[in-house]
Amino acid sequence: MNKKDLSLLVLILVVGAVVAFINPRFLYVGNLSNTLNQVGMFGIFSIAEAFVIIIGGIELSVGSVIALLGVLFIDLIVNHDVNWMLAFAAIIAGGLVIGLVHGALVTRMHIQPFVVTLCGLLIYRGAARYYTEDATAGFGFGASFPTLEWLTAGRTNLLGFPVPHSLVALIVVAAIAWVLLHRSVFGRYLYAVGKNEEAARYSGIRSERVMVSAYVICGGLTAFSAILFAMYTRSISPAVHGSFYELYAIAAAVLGGCSLRGGEGSIVGVVLGTVLLQVLQNLVNLLGIPSSLNFAVMGAVILIGVLADQYLVQRRQRVGAAKGRTQTSLAAAPLEG
Repeated sequence: MNKKDLSLLVLILVVGAVVAFINPRFLYVGNLSNTLNQVGMFGIFSIAEAFVIIIGGIELSVGSVIALLGVLFIDLIVNHDVNWMLAFAAIIAGGLVIGLVHGALVTRMHIQPFVVTLCGLLIYRGAARYYTEDATAGFGFGASFPTLEWLTAGRTNLLGFPVPHSLVALIVVAAIAWVLLHRSVFGRYLYAVGKNEEAARYSGIRSERVMVSAYVICGGLTAFSAILFAMYTRSISPAVHGSFYELYAIAAAVLGGCSLRGGEGSIVGVVLGTVLLQVLQNLVNLLGIPSSLNFAVMGAVILIGVLADQYLVQRRQRVGAAKGRTQTSLAAAPLEG
């Protein structure tokens, strides 16, 4: 855990203490369990977003992908009687294909990631609404999938505390992502491409393949999130389901130390960023503040994160320039003598 992550953890503890002081209901077991459930579901697609941001890209279609794939998953298991395991695999495969398409458009067609994923946002949302004829997709009366529901939306009592399975899923995903990003050659390639794609290519890194892989990972994890959300809500209104989720993901990634320039970020930081956002949202709910202010909170969080990143970049540049001047003067001193 680096200094940024430690600072974020301290901030979470301080905010949590303030929230608990203002409203003791924050510490109720039910409220904490529900908050951790939200952390689990939002954290997975935030990690997905982080992979793309680290390579210097952006993924704006997260919410629309969650809506479309969620609708398809419910339709497969409810209306077409597809075995839930096969439907699960099909939805994950669909997410991987979406990521592959996005990556190919960015690397092969050289279209800006912002444009590619903005178009995806519109296309997938429109497709979800057309597929359902703008109607709500959900489980009919008597439809039950006990094993699937327990795995995705269930909770297990641990020392008297109901631990949501979405949180367990997040821990597993975060652990794998941490190893992949921080303890593998592929992870070093991701950071190198994010820092300077051209330099990475000249050093022998297949930068296009690395970038496509990041989008594919993002698509797969987003598809997994789509299933979790579908089973949690049990009904999906394609016009609004998943709306602005990409902003939650970007905010969590930026809070967690990811630079929108690319080349920076950590998995632990992204998870902590997700926790902070959910604690803030819980504060809004407990205080009875209009939920519409959630978006104002997210906007402020992203702005503060970008300003902090800008400050750190400028500070590093000043420190580097000062060191350079010092070394130059020291090297010149013997010549003058």
